[in-house]
Amino acid sequence: MAVAPDTAAKLVHQIFDLQRAVRCVAAVKLRGEDTGVALQGVLRFVGEGESRATALAERLGVSAPVLSRHIAELEDQGYVVRRPDPLDGRAQLIALSPPGVAKLRSIEDQRAATLLGFLQDWSEQDVEETTKTLQKLAESLRTSARATTAGSTNTTEIV
Repeated sequence: MAVAPDTAAKLVHQIFDLQRAVRCVAAVKLRGEDTGVALQGVLRFVGEGESRATALAERLGVSAPVLSRHIAELEDQGYVVRRPDPLDGRAQLIALSPPGVAKLRSIEDQRAATLLGFLQDWSEQDVEETTKTLQKLAESLRTSARATTAGSTNTTEIV
């Protein structure tokens, strides 16, 4: 079942609108926070489990120096810890510290509460259907991006 070019263009437009709306909501809610959107994104991915910085940078689609700056800032704030990788002493593993776990939980709770407030006119079914559609879209994009970049020297994954 193919998608028409005009339909794909409409979807692209809606995705950009959604990104702008999310940034606007985040900007309002981040005033006074010690972690901005970028650091919160890194915190979320680190919270998925201990990993090497190189793998984390690849998943986030950022360069190693950019990730290194974010990790250093989160480490200075006490939210992440580094330890040598037991399989390769030259590499480091990054994980959330206990305060980092609490911070991530707080961020996610605040985001959920904010979204709940903004979706007062939505039904439970509306949210479930939207969630399912967004999950399907994200997985399709990740799968396609992996297939497109397979074999190339730059294997940045869409997250």
